[in-house]
Amino acid sequence: MKWIGERISFLDKKDSISFVIYPPKLGRKKGLLITWFLLWLLIGGYVTSQMFKDYNDQEKLALFIFMIFWLYFAIRVLRTMLYLFFGREYIKLDKNVLRIKRSIGSYGNTKQYFIENITKFSLIAMKENSFQKVYDDSLWVRGSNRIQFEFFQKRISFGRKLEEKDSKMMFQILTKRIEKYLNVKKKESV
Repeated sequence: MKWIGERISFLDKKDSISFVIYPPKLGRKKGLLITWFLLWLLIGGYVTSQMFKDYNDQEKLALFIFMIFWLYFAIRVLRTMLYLFFGREYIKLDKNVLRIKRSIGSYGNTKQYFIENITKFSLIAMKENSFQKVYDDSLWVRGSNRIQFEFFQKRISFGRKLEEKDSKMMFQILTKRIEKYLNVKKKESV
């Protein structure tokens, strides 16, 4: 098994290549994220308890609207925490199919894409000091993907929160291998 950077491991065989993308290492930031999430749950519990007190309808409506927003962000942060602690992306390319699996622990489903139908394989570039880059690098978001392609006019992407140099290296390996497999198929069909 070989490594690209600190987060991508790959296994190169004659008939296939497999990548595993691990989440970024957080160190002490994990504790901060867990603490923040627990405090967020306490706030939600307190506001929920206030909904059962004797308030007029407008105040209860305001609390209810607050709780909708609270629940939305609680779910987003929980999904992010699960990805950052237990998540993986598995990419496997063989002579016929590119398989992508996003998993948390052992839960996740694999999607298959026939390589003959893959077009516009490219990197997703982010400007260094852009808002998107700063937001993407923040702790509480899962981050955006760095490699994309089109499959029957649908954009598919993978490589969540990868460093630019790592995504370039992985992109080069994948494109060379796809070209190789497509050239072999053309020769076999002739």
